[in-house]
Amino acid sequence: MVREKVTVSTRTLQWKCVESRVDNKRLCYGRFILSPLIKGQADTIGIAMRRALLGEIEGTCITRAKSEKIPHEYSTIVGIQESVHEILMNLKEIVLRSNLYGTCGAFICARGPGYVTAQDIISPPSVEIVDNTQHIARLTEPIDLCIGLQIERNRGYRYSIKRPNNFQDGSYPIDAVFMPVRNANHSIHSYGNGNERQEILFLEIWTNGSLTPKEALHEASSNLIDLFIPFLHAEEETLHLEYNRHKGTLPPLTFHDRLAKLRKNKKEIELKYIFIDQLELPPRIYNCLKRCNLHTLLDLLNKSQKDLMKIEDFRIEDVKQLLGILEKHFTID
Repeated sequence: MVREKVTVSTRTLQWKCVESRVDNKRLCYGRFILSPLIKGQADTIGIAMRRALLGEIEGTCITRAKSEKIPHEYSTIVGIQESVHEILMNLKEIVLRSNLYGTCGAFICARGPGYVTAQDIISPPSVEIVDNTQHIARLTEPIDLCIGLQIERNRGYRYSIKRPNNFQDGSYPIDAVFMPVRNANHSIHSYGNGNERQEILFLEIWTNGSLTPKEALHEASSNLIDLFIPFLHAEEETLHLEYNRHKGTLPPLTFHDRLAKLRKNKKEIELKYIFIDQLELPPRIYNCLKRCNLHTLLDLLNKSQKDLMKIEDFRIEDVKQLLGILEKHFTID
């Protein structure tokens, strides 16, 4: 456990981690302060941050299990101590960490007698199991247990809709809890006198181990900024139009014309429905584009190379890499 003495700045707004500990692989705790704030600001920031921590951070979990040998969810299998329903609940609790965009497959293939744990899950390299000791089932006889899994990265909570046709092919949806933050609290300490009263914001964050509290705080802050960016665009677009009355148009992106001639001349409406999430971009490039509200291929084509180079942390090497990825996904004349 790391704990530091709280010191308050009287000038520049600063944040600091004052306590950090790992209780176990699936429970991490962090305590942070932000100061100095004028009266009322701490509550504004604290409420927004708590909601962002609990609802705006993406997580990874198992959302579906499939096995042709399972007749229905509430059945039992000879040689397995747990019922099918208990196995599904255990799979729901598995904590995963990934940089996925969308879904991927994984599977379990174990032979008894013995215990089946999270370490028996065979998953892609992009998915990491946080705690290999998490229990899934106990095989009491020398039988094979083979289960196909669907792993997904998303946010919030999603209740699984159980349809009869899913059970006929041995596929069972699992309630998905994508939230890596288990709990978040904020408290406020006031100091000073009269009109000079100031506040310190304390944030406490508990995570499930797939993110550290510091990573969760960073991601929640970034997501909050993304939500407010559209409010700035209207004024920026007005300034951009005024600028273009006196300046020539920016040079087009080097690959703009090439992509405009996509095979079979894809129409603009089609490009509008091709999301950058489908392009398997490196996380840094993807985050840079998302931060600038570029969500579709059409959004990307409407930007010049100069526009992209103005993005923070975006480099000319990234432009070249982006072109290579687009050439991989599309046939360009």
